Amino acid sequence: MTVLLKGTAFVTGAASGIGRATALAFAKYGAQRLALADVNLDGLAQTASELQSQDPSLDIIYFHVDVTDEGSIEKAIAKVVARHDRIDFAVNCAGIGGPAGLSPTIAVADWKKLLDVNLTGVWTCQKHELAQMMKQDVVGPRQGRGCIVNVASMYGTIGTSLNTPAAAYAASKHGVMGLTKTDALHYAKDGIRINAICPGYVATPFVQGIIPDDRMQKEYEKTPMGRPAEPEEIADSIIYLASPMSSFMTGSGLVIDGGFTAH
Repeated sequence: MTVLLKGTAFVTGAASGIGRATALAFAKYGAQRLALADVNLDGLAQTASELQSQDPSLDIIYFHVDVTDEGSIEKAIAKVVARHDRIDFAVNCAGIGGPAGLSPTIAVADWKKLLDVNLTGVWTCQKHELAQMMKQDVVGPRQGRGCIVNVASMYGTIGTSLNTPAAAYAASKHGVMGLTKTDALHYAKDGIRINAICPGYVATPFVQGIIPDDRMQKEYEKTPMGRPAEPEEIADSIIYLASPMSSFMTGSGLVIDGGFTAH
């Protein structure tokens, strides 16, 4: 059997939800070196323990990383490179839901906090991942120097629904899409691919913690599949974007939303 992924994967937000599922998927599809980051060290330890129990041969390191702290990101990436020499796959998954509501109802402090994590945090991670990847040799025409996958949202391509207004969240995810598309165009010639995954509703503590059940059910009814995605379904799509199977894709936002109709 051909191993789909070879190299070192760096995943932020790996303590739970999509980030955790992505770490497990990297191991499932062949990556033997995993570097995991999150503000939740206990959650990271659980992710690492599960990975190790499934495959004791995995080389796993994990770090407390606050994506709003540039120094925290720099130190983590430096430790990954010191151990493995390079980063082949980077998935920027750390994010928060932030304040619900339309612009007049959102406090400036809440707006800034959400943008700090969801947009500036992704930008800061990508900034240092790109700097590292530019130092790396090209592995081959389909893997290049490395690739980056940013976790955006279907709400990075459309406005939030009338049932769940979230102006700040949508703005942050639209920003991730602009960042992804712009850097992707400029680094393609250097053998670095950058894409975004745009999930719809996913059965994670993140979603379940910010939207009441009654509203959530109304949102599922707008999805022809009639359900949220499982984190593993999003993780498999992230693996596709990270792998040589998508080697001619860059600057794309892959929407995985079950056919969601916004309004």
